[in-house]
Amino acid sequence: MRRTGLILILGVAVLAALILLSVLYGTTSIPAADALSAIATGLGLSSADPTPMGRIVFDLRFPRALFSAIIGAGLGIVGVVLQTTTRNDLADPFLFGLSSGAAAGAVFVITITGDVLGIWTLPIAAFVGGMIASGIVLLLVQRLRTSAPEKLILSGLAVSFLFSAVTNYLIFSGDNRAAHSVIFWMLGGLGLSRWASLPLVLSALLMIFFYAFYRRRWFDALLAGDLTATSLGVPVHRLRVMSFMVSALATAAFVSVAGVIGFVGLMVPHLARGIVGPLHGLLVPTAALVGAILLTASDILSRLLLAPQELPVGIVTTSLGAAFVFVLLLGSRQR
Repeated sequence: MRRTGLILILGVAVLAALILLSVLYGTTSIPAADALSAIATGLGLSSADPTPMGRIVFDLRFPRALFSAIIGAGLGIVGVVLQTTTRNDLADPFLFGLSSGAAAGAVFVITITGDVLGIWTLPIAAFVGGMIASGIVLLLVQRLRTSAPEKLILSGLAVSFLFSAVTNYLIFSGDNRAAHSVIFWMLGGLGLSRWASLPLVLSALLMIFFYAFYRRRWFDALLAGDLTATSLGVPVHRLRVMSFMVSALATAAFVSVAGVIGFVGLMVPHLARGIVGPLHGLLVPTAALVGAILLTASDILSRLLLAPQELPVGIVTTSLGAAFVFVLLLGSRQR
């Protein structure tokens, strides 16, 4: 327990350092003193007049750093919930069509309708797309009259393929001038991070965190199998459906702001289990911390690798995820 506490404290320190680095480095490097002064001024802790550089720090870089930590933490917890309830080590939001539905909604707006609702058009469309995808999956599961993990996964895969086809159709049939914007959004990016969207992503993080932590004992029982969990009084079917609904709602909120960021929900649970083990009382907060660190570091890399051009953060996380899966498969084969 003491070792785990020290690791978590170290993780918090690493995350704080990464958030500071995310604010300092980008197309133009900013001195730490100027960045801290701009943040203090923006938060009302200083009476100094805001400067143009200060506005760049407080209105663009600082919220982007916070969003990367919040969304990374949320996707990490979603991965834990989905992997536990489906008993599939490769489960993540992509596997269930949640990200594909949100992507289809956003691409529909970019290529067809335009910003009919102002700056909220894209987030709302992505959120609605994600919820429609999750609704179709739940409808399929309901018609099958089962919540067995394999049926849930197959339903999610079918919906994922369906919305991927819809997205590709919209790209080719819509305004070709929007292709670059569509591709960047589908590969994930935190360039749309603004203070106005903070309540949405923060609410999604708090929802998935408190749900996963509140149900931690049911999730622990589920690790022993459905029969054992049922004998301990766990309503397995209701737990799976509710977990999927909460995960879908949180994922739709994250994707509506940051686009499709792959493999974070897959990698983080494995890394967190390696630190604190499989029991969810420690696994949930650890996954949140690891996810925040992973996405914040990936976002920094995405801005530095091709500077001054920005690389979609999904390319970085997907590359890391591919390498992680190779290592995971080779390690399981050796065992």
